[in-house]
Parts: sequence; structure tokens; C-alpha cells
Amino acid sequence: MQLLNSLIVIAEHFQPGGKLIESIQELGNGNVNDTYLVTVDAPHDDHFILQRINTRVFHRPELVMQNMRCVTEHVERRMAAAPLEAGGCWQLPRVLRTRHGQDLLVAEDGSFWRALSFIGGALAFDTVQHERHAREVGRALGTFHHMVHDLPLDKLADTLPGFHITPRYLQHYDDVRREKPPRESREVDYCSQFVRRQRGAAHVLEQARAEGKLQLRPIHGDPKVNNVMIDSDSGQAVGMVDLDTVKPGLIQYDIGDCLRSCCNPLGEETEQWEKVYFDLEFCRAILQGYFSMADKFLAASDYPYIYHATRIIAFELGLRFLTDYLEGNVYFKVNHSEHNLHRALVQFKLCASIGMQAAAIQALIQNTR
Repeated sequence: MQLLNSLIVIAEHFQPGGKLIESIQELGNGNVNDTYLVTVDAPHDDHFILQRINTRVFHRPELVMQNMRCVTEHVERRMAAAPLEAGGCWQLPRVLRTRHGQDLLVAEDGSFWRALSFIGGALAFDTVQHERHAREVGRALGTFHHMVHDLPLDKLADTLPGFHITPRYLQHYDDVRREKPPRESREVDYCSQFVRRQRGAAHVLEQARAEGKLQLRPIHGDPKVNNVMIDSDSGQAVGMVDLDTVKPGLIQYDIGDCLRSCCNPLGEETEQWEKVYFDLEFCRAILQGYFSMADKFLAASDYPYIYHATRIIAFELGLRFLTDYLEGNVYFKVNHSEHNLHRALVQFKLCASIGMQAAAIQALIQNTR
């Protein structure tokens, strides 16, 4: 009850009209921020999202909000000038200001809060439901990239230096392992050996960038399946959420992360990590949806690295989960002490499945273009 009362006080700061707040309930299962759905007594806009920003992850929340406002306003201008298609609907959550016109509210305990518009009539799923769903997720990411590809990079702050630079995560893992040797177990031994075998591939994308083969663009940074909103009636993708990680980066990391997330039918939280595999039919559908929008701005040099990105991003995420486990679960939210270790096992098994199907995935990318 005390938490609810505190949330109501915070939420009221984002209700300049003084509308009555009817309820507040926890929403989603994000690994970083705390998210709530606020219901208000109003005929229109009767819901909004309230979030506490995790400042252990985002040290400069004001820059996160600056990026979010920059991207959403840019997309709104693009949509107004050239709608995607007749009757088409696609949106990003809008930033709601406080009574005093601020993007952020600093609570009495020093925590940072923000409010975002709620995309109504739409659902998010933790796993891909079928091939049409996969195609819509791909189209959503392609639409996002299409809408922001002309946004000047100097307008976006780098809110997470080193984010999605796999060699840095590998170096951090090495440092942590030296300082805190893990308690040995079958699962830890599997992870350690997997990292040892795969570490040579961690540099592929960054090496290509250093050689001028790949360039920085605006990226979403976390295009998982549950960050794509699907209209509950039409089944079409109507938007993307979770824009905290929007920043300059390699677009291949976004594509690879989308494929990694969507082509694992068992999902990231499965306990059956040994049964995890990369689904080629979902991969085909996602690529079809993505290329239907993204072929407008992708260069020929971008395509060969999509496979590498898919494999690397699964390795990278597994590495991040494993490192967080070794450090005592300080970054990702967990339900139990072994949670991040189990997450790492899932990603490493997925990475192995991607590697075993390398030729088939590369053929899909080439043939679907």
C-alpha cells in the first residue's frame, strides 16, 4: 500500500488537468527499468506509462530523455510529411511532461521518473507466435530504421558508451573472471568453454567499422520481440517501445538482435536451455518484413554482416548475462541468484545453433533481399 501511495503521488505530477488516477499496476517484465500502467478517469488518453529509470544503468537520464524526444519528434515530422501508406498506422510513445514542463521528475528519494503515452489496442509478446507475427516484427524494425536513417547523428547523445561493442564486454568479462573466480559447476564450465571457443568472432563488426566497411547510424538498441507493439485486431505492427537505448551505432547490431530474439521459439527465460534453437522459418519471415522497408537505405556492404551480427549479438548478450552473474547480479533484474547464469546458457545455446546453420542463414539473407 505504501508503494502504491508513492506511485500515485508521482503519477499525479504528470496529470496537469488534475484527473483522478483510478489504478496503477506493474507492466511487463523488463530487465532494467520499473514500469507501471496508470489508468486515469478520462474519456480519452485514459492510460499512460510511468517508469522509474534505472540510474545504475543510465547514469545520465536527462540525455536518455533528450534522445527519446529527438527521435519521436523526428518520426512525427516524417510521418506527417510522408505517411507510410493509405490507412497505415505506426507510432512511437510520446514523452509526457510534468506540470512544470519537465521531461523528468526527481522524487524525494532521488529516483528519476518519466511518463510516456500508452499505445492502446496493441499487445506485445515475449516470443514470436507465428510467421506472420515474425514478418510484422521485421517490418516494424525496418520502419523504425527507415524513419530515423536521416536523423543527424550529432543530435543523439551516446547514453551508453561501449553499448553493443562486443570486444569491450569480452574484456570486462576477462577482468571480472580474474578478480572473482566463479564457483565451478557444470553450467559455469559450459559457459566458460563456450566463451573460450567463440571469443575470436567478437571483433568482426568492430573491425569492419574500423576499415570503413560499416558506418554508424541511429539505432534502436534493443529491438526485441516484446518491444514491438502488435494491433490486437489486425495483427499488424503499429509501433516500437523502449527507446532508452536509442543512440548512434551499427545497424547490424539491431538487425542481429531482432533475429536473435525472434528466432528462439522457447524465449529468453526458458529453463530448458539445452533445447534452444534458431528457427530458420521465423528468420525468413523477419527478413522479408525488414527488407520490405530497409532496402531503401541499406548499402550493398551492409548485407554480408547481418549473419555475423546475429551470431555475435547472441554471444554478446550471453556474455553480459554471465558477467553479471559473476559480479553478483548488479545490472539485470533477477528472480533468483542463478537467473543470469540460466539466461547466459540460453544465449550461448542459441549462438551455437546460429553457427551450425551459418550457410542456411546466409542464403536466406541473400535470397530474401
